[in-house]
Amino acid sequence: MDVRATDTSCLNWAGDILALGLFEDGVELTGDLATLDEKLAGTLKELMAEADFKGKEGSSALARVGGGSAIRKVLLVGLGKPDSLKLESLRRAAALSMRQAKKEKGKTLAIQFPVWNSQTEATVQAIAEGAELAAYQDTRFKSESEDKNSQIEQIEILGVGDQSAAIQRARQICSGVILARELVAAPPNVVTSLTMAETAEAIAQEHGLEIEILEQEDCEKLGMGAFLGVARASDIPPKFIHITYKPNGTPRRKVAIVGKGLTFDSGGLNIKGAGSGIEMMKTDMGGAAATLGAAKAIAQIKPDVEVHFISAATENMISGRALRPGDVLTASNGKTIEVNNTDAEGRLTLADALVFTEKLGVDAIVDLATLTGACVVALGDDIAGLWSSDDTLAAELLNAAESAGEKLWQMPMEEKYFDGLKSMIADMKNTGPRPGGSITAALFLKQFVKETPWAHLDVAGPVWADKENGYNSAGATGYGVRTLVNWVVA
Repeated sequence: MDVRATDTSCLNWAGDILALGLFEDGVELTGDLATLDEKLAGTLKELMAEADFKGKEGSSALARVGGGSAIRKVLLVGLGKPDSLKLESLRRAAALSMRQAKKEKGKTLAIQFPVWNSQTEATVQAIAEGAELAAYQDTRFKSESEDKNSQIEQIEILGVGDQSAAIQRARQICSGVILARELVAAPPNVVTSLTMAETAEAIAQEHGLEIEILEQEDCEKLGMGAFLGVARASDIPPKFIHITYKPNGTPRRKVAIVGKGLTFDSGGLNIKGAGSGIEMMKTDMGGAAATLGAAKAIAQIKPDVEVHFISAATENMISGRALRPGDVLTASNGKTIEVNNTDAEGRLTLADALVFTEKLGVDAIVDLATLTGACVVALGDDIAGLWSSDDTLAAELLNAAESAGEKLWQMPMEEKYFDGLKSMIADMKNTGPRPGGSITAALFLKQFVKETPWAHLDVAGPVWADKENGYNSAGATGYGVRTLVNWVVA
């Protein structure tokens, strides 16, 4: 699919479907739109009246254009109130336009939306992202595609001039989002720790990045007892992945992104029962998927920041070697952990990953993990939780998420809740009381970062969507990639 930006206005464009963005404020046709309506013999006004189109965000109305017009169909897309317009509004409007164009079996689509906040480049990038992500369909595991609609061959973003850099940036970011989607959506017999390592190696080779894959023996030498405790029940060997992107010249700063990489979570001996969603535990590597997706995008964008991408990849299984409730593990920083629930395994793998990461001497660490159902209870399916030891880092991430259109909410680091993790025989337990479960999980992770500014994102809700939402089809969303990219390049 070819996406381009052009000076051409809606008055001169010819093709299958023309999408026009209109605000809710009176839905008046002015300027080029008024002239276009005259050129189309009042088609726009007639469509607005017949469809009772008010310009509300997420609304649309479509009509065929008669009279031998060079435009086959016109699509009106609501953008909501002018003062509420955001980049995310434009992404979603572009996605709506793309889906409608495919439904109408169009091959060419033009989009003319207002420019957000006088920032043409950001506007074009958002439109291109929304269209690209809405166009993507994952049919890898179907013998025959269910999508019978024609494919859009060309999208033109009208009235903005040459914005090839913005479109290129959108493609780079979307390539990372789509990689994350594909990793999360794939079944656990396809994506294993071996697959994750192979994917990391492919990214590194394609983009000239440094990569280190620690095998089980290497992790044993580093004393990664928490990670290996989880991994020991699986017949598939664990892989500790470390990719490094280094810019040309002296980096402006050095940061690290750590992703939870549980390719399947049975719950271990505390096995997930009926109704637990065990069949969806292929998604438990959503943090690692976002980490690799961000690596792919950042390697193409080439910011002046050194970035380390890390994941301790394994699966949580059941066997004669399985971790037992009551076992005590020793992490690589010497802290001991009484395992009172083998289904709280992700934090154990992250413990050793965080210790490893801090030794790299980075300026900030961000981890992402599908860590707790408690966070989903607190924030629902669409919003990730943020915990941080550093207010500046937290603010950076919140700003990055806002620009990306990925919902993120800062949660409290209530230190006294750590009392619920105290153990009679070890330094801590791996779970605490039911109340505040997502907070105690964050406090657990905090024990493995000494001084480096650190933030934890619990993405258990938004990595998967049960139904189509904006530019996401039902399924894996690739959540986190765009926020991470924005944070790194800011």
